[in-house]
Amino acid sequence: MNFETLTALTLFAFVSSSTPGPNNLMLMASGANFGFIRSIPHMLGISVGFMMMMFAVGAGLVQIFDRFPVIYDVLKGASVVYMLWLAWKIANAAPITKNALAGNPMTFLQAAAFQWVNPKAWAMALTAITVYVGDASILWLGLGALVFAIVNLPSVSIWTIAGQQMQRLLTNPRRLRIYNWTMAALLVASLYPVLGL
Repeated sequence: MNFETLTALTLFAFVSSSTPGPNNLMLMASGANFGFIRSIPHMLGISVGFMMMMFAVGAGLVQIFDRFPVIYDVLKGASVVYMLWLAWKIANAAPITKNALAGNPMTFLQAAAFQWVNPKAWAMALTAITVYVGDASILWLGLGALVFAIVNLPSVSIWTIAGQQMQRLLTNPRRLRIYNWTMAALLVASLYPVLGL
């Protein structure tokens, strides 16, 4: 990997991390329901979890999927079930004034583990490895994964801040319910590419 490839990977990391997807939709909902500070572990979990996933995929994990395609089908099924469960949780989140007692944002470990069932994260990791890293050394693979983590954190923070800013409009329980159901519906809609409909 040379400097030009690293620059292109950085741009890809920024664009793919900033565009809508399950992580960003959940962070926006978390920002609206729990605020920025309480969502920090969620944001860090996404960045670190994706970095670890990308490194594992590039280090040879993808070859296991090629050898045992049934693992992909199991992962796909788990992704759908887990994302539907998350959508249900978002749709039924308590009003902001009750959140301190009614629930908690996603933890660091939950967010890191979520990357393994996030269809967009898999697409990003496979594209990054295939197009930008290729057969480069393990050092370059590590650098590429680190670039993603560094670029990802401020990118996903924007979505959390946007959600937090929505709190001003969501003081009415009815508006919050509509917002949460909309976020849940968008999360379910993000399954469209996975289901191949």
